[in-house]
Amino acid sequence: MTPLPTQSIDAPDNLLSAVQKQIKKVQTSSLDLSFNELLDMYKNSELTIDPEYQRAFRWSVGKESRFIESLILGMPIPPIFVIELDDSKYELIDGLQRLSSYFHFRASLAFESPDRIIKPNEALVLSDCDIVEELNGLSHDDLPTSMQIRLKRHFIRVEVIRKDSDQRLRYHMFKRLNTGGENLSEQEIRNCTVRLLDEGAALMKLIAELSDSEDFKVCTAYVSDEARQQSFDQELVLRFFAFKNNRQAYIHDVSDFMTDYLESIADPTKAGTFDYGVERTVFSKTFRILALSLEDRAFGWVNKSGTLVRGFAVYHFEAFTLGLQPFLSRIDPTDESVMRKVREALESIKGDKDFIAMTTGGGRNSKGALDKRIKFIEDRLLATL
Repeated sequence: MTPLPTQSIDAPDNLLSAVQKQIKKVQTSSLDLSFNELLDMYKNSELTIDPEYQRAFRWSVGKESRFIESLILGMPIPPIFVIELDDSKYELIDGLQRLSSYFHFRASLAFESPDRIIKPNEALVLSDCDIVEELNGLSHDDLPTSMQIRLKRHFIRVEVIRKDSDQRLRYHMFKRLNTGGENLSEQEIRNCTVRLLDEGAALMKLIAELSDSEDFKVCTAYVSDEARQQSFDQELVLRFFAFKNNRQAYIHDVSDFMTDYLESIADPTKAGTFDYGVERTVFSKTFRILALSLEDRAFGWVNKSGTLVRGFAVYHFEAFTLGLQPFLSRIDPTDESVMRKVREALESIKGDKDFIAMTTGGGRNSKGALDKRIKFIEDRLLATL
């Protein structure tokens, strides 16, 4: 009988040593701060909320109000998480909904999204409070002085990740946090966390900038406001770069694939490279060609009556942006005759019954299906250009 494998006698010690080594890389502390102290820090720019992260504030007036009601009643609330920056200031990572609600109640929050605008100096007026209904209709200045003072002095635990902590462990810690009370999209989580890695801030800045470029916005005009609020437009920019530069690593989970690619660029311990100038030029030319040739139908589809409709289909986004890549050098966007050929070729592809079959129905997000769509476009463009 073959003997069962035995664990090395040193294995437990090696495991403990490995864990202990990583523990030492995380420097943390806990503070109990009043909401008034946090508000002062925010006003004095000692506590920052990154603009890309602030896009994720989406509590309704009712949720904000019930949170303020909880503070007034002295109810316990979960801690918030901050990271210590080089200048000893703090940057909020987790706790956006709670702090923003308090800042709004104190008329210290300015915010704008597709479905909501909070103007500077606009104070939250409580509504939908269901424990003390008498609070409804009141703002901070309407409260009795004693209640205002008690509210200001309400403490919250602040978990601080010190600047001396290992950068990669700080990143993975915040990547796994999910305590904010609102479900963030995958891209919103990436926006919040990847900035903790060396190249993360620069990379996310570029992605945000490109998602706001005019040609990209023309091509993706039919992405919904709700999806944009959840940073889907930025996810599309990342999707383009990830598939263009690392498609061979894609298996089946698109979200993990994009996160892995982003980490490979932002994490200095990994081998990924990213030429900002080259990548910006390629992105801009790709979407210039699509915007000039198909405008807001770039990622639309042909309906049953044979009409190319305005809309957005992610299969078309992937196939057409990537299918163009081998031909970028051959296409001059200022040459009307060339652009006419490109437009006719792309419209013909969208109306082809074989391509329609490749981009409709379920089970089309496998690597094989993606490669097949891209090759179909490449073959057509090769015959045209």
